[in-house]
Amino acid sequence: MQMNRRFFGLALASFTVAGCSRGMSGTGTGSVAGGLPPDLRPVPNAQYGAWVASFQDRAAAQGISQDTLASAFRGTGYLPGVVKRDRNQTEFKRSLEDYLSIAASDERVRKGRAAFARHRRTLDALEREYGVDARIITAIWGLESFYGERRGQVPVISATSTLAFDGRRGRFFEQQLVAALRILQNGDIPASRMTGSWAGAMGHTQFIPTSYLQFAVDYTGDGRRDIWSDDPSDALASAAAYLERNGWVRGLQWGGEVGAGGPSGSVIQPQAGGPRFNTTRNFWVIKRYNNSDAYAIGVGHLADRIGGAGPLRAQFPPDANGLTKADRISLQQRLTSRGFDTQGADGVIGSNTEAAIRAYQTSRGMPVTGTPSQALLDSLR
Repeated sequence: MQMNRRFFGLALASFTVAGCSRGMSGTGTGSVAGGLPPDLRPVPNAQYGAWVASFQDRAAAQGISQDTLASAFRGTGYLPGVVKRDRNQTEFKRSLEDYLSIAASDERVRKGRAAFARHRRTLDALEREYGVDARIITAIWGLESFYGERRGQVPVISATSTLAFDGRRGRFFEQQLVAALRILQNGDIPASRMTGSWAGAMGHTQFIPTSYLQFAVDYTGDGRRDIWSDDPSDALASAAAYLERNGWVRGLQWGGEVGAGGPSGSVIQPQAGGPRFNTTRNFWVIKRYNNSDAYAIGVGHLADRIGGAGPLRAQFPPDANGLTKADRISLQQRLTSRGFDTQGADGVIGSNTEAAIRAYQTSRGMPVTGTPSQALLDSLR
């Protein structure tokens, strides 16, 4: 299996919307320091402790010092919530329409344009140095951590050691754990600040530890490749370096919607009946960052929107329930106006919208399904 930076499926393309309508919240936890959910805090586990002791011998044989091991594992432990999240990953994938509603939402576009303007000098310098379109770098930042707002607060040593001990992907996560220890030993970050997603993806651009060792850049010149800092410069440079070293072609667009004046290339149609896209070599380079057509289109389309382009021209067909995106937005708006809050109205049906539908159906004595339909929409009019 080719293990690219994120092969284990943490990005938007395969992430389940936990909220509804509000969409995905990046790969981080969204928690503040000290505010992690209880199941993401260490609990006693004797078998895990024995595994760590055995692992430390293996790590020492690979050149990890005793001082690094002592500081890295101080205060860490087994995180039951990490195993739960790993076991509960679903093969379900949202439609491209839903994905783009989240990946290129009005909020993400608006914040992306502001972030692009705020960091324009750095982004332009990175484009000159690495040849990667500054808007593409910004879009990756937006999809990976919502422009740094959702970098994740789970201790990486605890997360990767828990997953390595659990064993489902033990070899892979032991490699990530050793790589994380090398990062600490190199002095790039203290253990107390090495945080990320529940599966160990780190910083503004959500690098896993092995990719960090291979691609991370000290752009600020302070001697540390600090992708966790509030200053995103090192992280943005690292994303640019990743794409450049994976074959990015300077001056070539990623592609674009067929008929919208984009460059010609291989044509794909990820959702039957939906828009078709021309894809260039750089589209496939974006897929090296995350091996998903939806992700690469999301990055490209968000980059275009950040640069001032409008929404896609072609329409998507009605969903399996016979509803268009406009219908789903209307459904969410009408439910919320009746007091059944869907927590937003973007046309993406998630758990909050389903809960609101169930509550409304209960209040009306209707069969409680939580499923949107034309009849349900009609009843709200």
